[in-house]
Amino acid sequence: MEWVVKIGGSLFPEHAAALLESLGGTGAAVVCGGGAFADMVRYHDRKFGFSDTANHEAAIMCMDITGRLISDLVESAVPVRTVTDCREAIKRGLTPVILPSGLLRYTDPAEHSWRVTSDSLSLMIAHMLKAKLLIATDVDGIYTERPPASDAKLINDISAKDLLSFGETSVDEALPELLIELKSDCYVVNGKYPSRVLSILRAGASECVCTVIRGD
Repeated sequence: MEWVVKIGGSLFPEHAAALLESLGGTGAAVVCGGGAFADMVRYHDRKFGFSDTANHEAAIMCMDITGRLISDLVESAVPVRTVTDCREAIKRGLTPVILPSGLLRYTDPAEHSWRVTSDSLSLMIAHMLKAKLLIATDVDGIYTERPPASDAKLINDISAKDLLSFGETSVDEALPELLIELKSDCYVVNGKYPSRVLSILRAGASECVCTVIRGD
């Protein structure tokens, strides 16, 4: 397994389903963001002040929900809960959609805060699987300013160290720290265009509209 594709919750459900279907036969594993379900947890946290651990665990369960629902829409996809099942699905020619709550229950070293979202958790899973990470979101990559600012320009290549000063962008705030720690790279691309995702999986980012974040 060479790739983990994280399908952002902002793509749920139509764009997420279309992207997942396009991944058939690529040998990639998929992790889904929690989307509106996780946003609801965050919304109620502002009112009730849940503990950091409760928020963290609930948000991971939201990733299970979106992954389970999206995998139900795509015939070539199958929900999985273990590394063994993930590898077995790929051997069978299916696209495994990882439901991460069980996988991360005992192997989750992440900080429990809203700085850590499904982006960082997907990187941990990719590291666990010895795979590269591609983050598919609803924008083209990382920008100099947050879209839709008129002077926002797409950054094609950036070091994780430089990204530290950006705060939260189209990826979570903790991701660059983790990329540095793991000495890993990741790709951020617009998942509304499955051809861009497939281009990276097949040939890297040389000819694709995206951002490469380098952790070395």
